[in-house]
Amino acid sequence: MNLTSKQSLIAIVVLAVICIFLGAQLFLGNKNYDELTNEYGQLEIDKEQVVLDLEKMRFSYDTLQTENSMIIAEIAAQRDRVDGLLTKVKNGNWALGRAKKEAETLKTIMKGYIATIDSVNQLNNALTEENSAMRDRVEEVQDRNSLLEERQENMSEIIEAGRVLQCADIQALGVRILSSGRQRETSRADRTDMIKVCFTLLENRISEPGSKLLHLRITGPNEKVLRSGDGDAYSASRNIDYANERLDACVFYTNEGEDSGLEPGTYLVEVLEGEIVIGSVSTDLR
Repeated sequence: MNLTSKQSLIAIVVLAVICIFLGAQLFLGNKNYDELTNEYGQLEIDKEQVVLDLEKMRFSYDTLQTENSMIIAEIAAQRDRVDGLLTKVKNGNWALGRAKKEAETLKTIMKGYIATIDSVNQLNNALTEENSAMRDRVEEVQDRNSLLEERQENMSEIIEAGRVLQCADIQALGVRILSSGRQRETSRADRTDMIKVCFTLLENRISEPGSKLLHLRITGPNEKVLRSGDGDAYSASRNIDYANERLDACVFYTNEGEDSGLEPGTYLVEVLEGEIVIGSVSTDLR
């Protein structure tokens, strides 16, 4: 082998070594590029995931509803933290690892607010139900009180009505007064100088004992009331001493205005205590 051939062989070997070296370097470079590309892609995926988590968290904060002013202020502050972190992650101004940790912290805080608001709402619902039940009980008590007041009023009316005297065995007779002063019963209207009304007051234990003013109202056939001589609205009146026991009494109407006697016909005789009729009877004078 001559010198030229040796030199050519050496050159070929050197070139082969260089090619192998360059090929190896190219292979390693492509491998590193692929690895870097994969790492960058994963970083982008992680970044997008963090951004998505932060946006979902922001939406969740917006949906939290409460009437507690302190919790509202705290939620607003945490929402601002989420907005700030979201801006930094989108702009690449925040280490992704730190952003993940911060996002997890904010998510944990948000879960605490959700639990707190849920507890407060449950408490408010319980208080609302309790207030509703209390209102129902108050209305029930008011209804009972109204019913008791109504019963008391009715009982008062019943008692008041029960205090009114009642009379029985009422009799009304025409009386003629003779010149000698003696009295004689008569059924003739033209000879009647007086109408005698007798009755029995019944026993009444709840009436106030003492003097009772009783009135006599006699309505004639012409539907006019026979009035006493002093112009009273009644035909006659009398005070009776009543002791809550049966008592026989009489009241007299004297005909002083008609010299010719009374008009023939049927007379309605009523006994009254105050304005209340406690007994009545009819009598005929011919």
